[in-house]
Amino acid sequence: MPIHYLAKLTSPKRTPQANLHLGVTLACVAGALNAGGFLAVGQYTSHMTGILSTAADDLILGRLVPALAALFLLAAFSWGAACTALMVNYAKRSGMRYIYTPVLLLEAILLLVFGLVGTELQEHAVITVSFTAVLLCYVMGLQNALVTKISHAEIRTTHVTGLVTDIGIEMGKLIYWNRQSRLSPHPEIAANRHKLRLHAVLVCAFFIGGILGASGFKYLGFISTLPLALALVVLSVAPNFRTIGNTKGS
Repeated sequence: MPIHYLAKLTSPKRTPQANLHLGVTLACVAGALNAGGFLAVGQYTSHMTGILSTAADDLILGRLVPALAALFLLAAFSWGAACTALMVNYAKRSGMRYIYTPVLLLEAILLLVFGLVGTELQEHAVITVSFTAVLLCYVMGLQNALVTKISHAEIRTTHVTGLVTDIGIEMGKLIYWNRQSRLSPHPEIAANRHKLRLHAVLVCAFFIGGILGASGFKYLGFISTLPLALALVVLSVAPNFRTIGNTKGS
């Protein structure tokens, strides 16, 4: 049944298939927010490398206020990741059955806020960056930390640079010619095909999400994030429906 399938995606008991499907789903969400968010706020909100580099450039060029603004976005992303760690660890220590549900619900609520009042938020700023950019950075940090903890650091949905790097490494291993040599004490070089496929699928999912997100923001505006929020709500509440079904069945 669909509800059982959705419940497995956020279950504490992980399988490679669940990691893959959840990673693809959240990579699409991240791609949509990153590309669509650029059209909304003029900045990529998951690209912490670029934001930190921008802060360094602005600092050297004497633009102190933009440098501080970039560092504030970095802090928002980091605080989002920290909140995920706080919520998941609290859920574990409290004996909650579904420890990832609160984070998914929080992300869904924030996306609903973004979609419904994003235009108003954009008119207000912290230093020189709009509240919408701060909110998106926070959401990106929240989500990236969540999927990192769920998959035990196997998957990251916003760190495409790392994904592409790993793809390149595994491709290098894949085409490496293992010459037979009795003198070499090292084992033959072999590619991790599972990792190669997984990261390639995640990059494609991020790109497809980016296309959908950019199209949504171009033609619909902030309201285009509402389907993303609803998808996260379904993911977060699915385990509870499965529990109710199992209780009735018994």
